[in-house]
This record gives sequence, C-alpha cells and structure tokens, in this order.
Amino acid sequence: MPDIAAVKAALANQRIETPSWGYGNSGTRFKVFAQAGVPRTPHEKLDDAAKVHGFTGIAPKVALHIPWDKVDDYAALSAYAKERGVELGTINSNTFQDDDYKFGSVCHPDPKVRRKALDHLLDCVDIMDATGSKDLKIWLADGTNYPGQDDIVARQDRLAESLAAVYERLGDDQRLLLEYKFFEPAFYTTDVPDWGTSYMQCLKLGDKAQVVVDTGHHAPGTNIEFIVALLLREKKLGGFDFNSRFYADDDLMVGAADPFQLFRILHEVAKNGGFDPATNVAFMLDQCHNIEAKIPAVIRSVMNVQEATAKALLVDREALSAAQAAGDVLTANAVIMDAYNTDVRPLLAEWREEQGLAADPVAAYAASGWQERIVAERVGGEQAGWGA
Repeated sequence: MPDIAAVKAALANQRIETPSWGYGNSGTRFKVFAQAGVPRTPHEKLDDAAKVHGFTGIAPKVALHIPWDKVDDYAALSAYAKERGVELGTINSNTFQDDDYKFGSVCHPDPKVRRKALDHLLDCVDIMDATGSKDLKIWLADGTNYPGQDDIVARQDRLAESLAAVYERLGDDQRLLLEYKFFEPAFYTTDVPDWGTSYMQCLKLGDKAQVVVDTGHHAPGTNIEFIVALLLREKKLGGFDFNSRFYADDDLMVGAADPFQLFRILHEVAKNGGFDPATNVAFMLDQCHNIEAKIPAVIRSVMNVQEATAKALLVDREALSAAQAAGDVLTANAVIMDAYNTDVRPLLAEWREEQGLAADPVAAYAASGWQERIVAERVGGEQAGWGA
C-alpha cells in the first residue's frame, strides 16, 4: 500500500499555475456577464491570485496573456507579484484577435501578416526575459473553413518557419510550448489540430519545444491519458491546460464534467514521473468562469486537481503491476477503482492543517472578507476581460 507520508510529501511539492484571465470577465461567444469586484488591471489580478495561493498553498505562479496583461514595465510587475507571494509564470501569446488574422497568423498566405504575428511572438519572448518567465505558450486559431481555401502543406511550412524563428530567439532555460485544438474557430482544417501535429513540429524544433495538452481540446471519446503517457515517454509533455468539457471547448472548471478522466490522466502522470520536478511539466489552469464567482472557482479548481492527484498517488502500483503481469484484468481494474473511490478529503484537510492552512480553502476565503472588500473598492475604471 502507498505510504501516506510519501503521499503528503508529494502533495507538498505540487504546484498549480493559475491564469490571469481567469480572474477577469469572460464568457461565451454570445455574452460576457460582468461581475462586481473583477480586477481592472494586471496588478489587481495578481492580488486575487495571491489570495488563491494563500488559501491553497500550491498556486504560486500566475500565467500572463499578452496583450490582455500588457503593462509598461514588466520587471516592475514581476516585483509586484513577488511582494504578494506569487510569481509570474507562463507567457501566453495572442494571434487571434486582430482583423489581420482573419485567414490566419503565422500560417497566413500574406508574408506581412506572418511577420506581424512573428513579431508579437518575439515580443512575448522579450517579456519573458523581463519577468523571468521560462515558458512561452502558443495556441493558434489558424486554419481554413472550406476545401481549397488554402494549401494545407504550405500552411505547415509557414508554421514551421515561424516557430523556428521563435525557437532560435529562446534563451537556454526557456521553452516553447505548442498547444493544439481539433477545431474552432476554423472548421475545415486547423493547422495544429492534434497532439501528433504539435509533436511533429516540436520534434523538428528541438528539446526546448514541447507539447501542451489542453484537456478540453479533444474530440469526444478521446483517450487523453494515452496521449499523456506517450508524451511523457518521449519527454515531450511540456504542460497541461486543465479544464472540463461536456461538448467541445467548454472551459468549465477542471474535474467538473468528468473527475474520473482527470484521475486517469494524473495516474499516468504519477506512474510515468510527471510529478518529478526534473520532468518540468507545467500544471496550468485554463478556464472561463462566466457565471460562477471568479476567485472561489479558481480555488475549487486547484482543489479538484489536488484531490485527483491524491487519488492517483494512492494507487497501489505494486499490486497493479502484479495483476497486470498475471493477466488478472479484474484485479488490475479494482486497484485503479479502489484508489479513485477513496475519499481523500480528510487526508487533504489534515495535510492543509499541517501546512498551516485552513482545512477548507473555499470556506476560509468566504470568511476572509476579501470578496466584500474588492466589490467595495474596485469601482470605476474598466474591468479586465476579453469581451464577446
């Protein structure tokens, strides 16, 4: 049986990166519902992120999105974060909201548009230098809607050329993380539609290029844990964007739609060394809190990942290996299900109290008065959000 002390030690080393945009107003393509107390500046987003880390103890990094989090002095923003007990993490690029990108960005047939997109990506690396961030995450909306609209192979060539230019600009300790999504906003072809395409491009680039698995970016029925296991085997899993989906890219709270899937994914992470800091897998949230309160939703999401992780760490691997070697299908499955069906909430409450944290982070936040304070103080100005 797993050693509970070892499980607690592993939980103490876990780190979840929260997204700056998760604290702002967001929604669907139809409507964004504004909420009182939402941050108006990147600094206020960091204030909220610091609260999430303060109550969970495992969310010390905040991902930025450029230009949504654009400031004049990124070094000063990094210092501001550190003063509040957090640090700036992944830099996310945006090549999908300008009119010029109607037919793509780095895959666009017009070299002037490709140059504009590339310049933005290089600017993001400059921001990484200023903030001390190690990862540049690239998600591309590039693709086509109709057969014959553009040359599929030529678009891959343009993609490779642009990514190579970005890769060349990276520092020795920086990475390019390439995300994929099987459809939307392009519906006929997407230029990076799956893990194989991302892996192919990253393999050609080199060791500093790795794949990002967004748990909402797959067709129904996709075995995501299989993808995760293979990428770990090839040392090409750069990180996760955690969220939940019922239908497509729903961006719901991680673990909300299919907690068993999240457990299965994290079981493969645990079994294949993905929690080892040397593996350098980035565990990030990428969610859209359009009807729920922002900060409690992020806290709950961090807790959902933590709970699934605890269950994954409780899998009796010796018993599992023995059953697998014996071809004992039912026992092997029972080992997995026993871990999944374990109520780890008492274990995690105990662990938090041992760390000097409240046993129930959501309740502790509600009692802290922070929500009432920001509603009262954040009046006027323009709330952060991506609009719809």
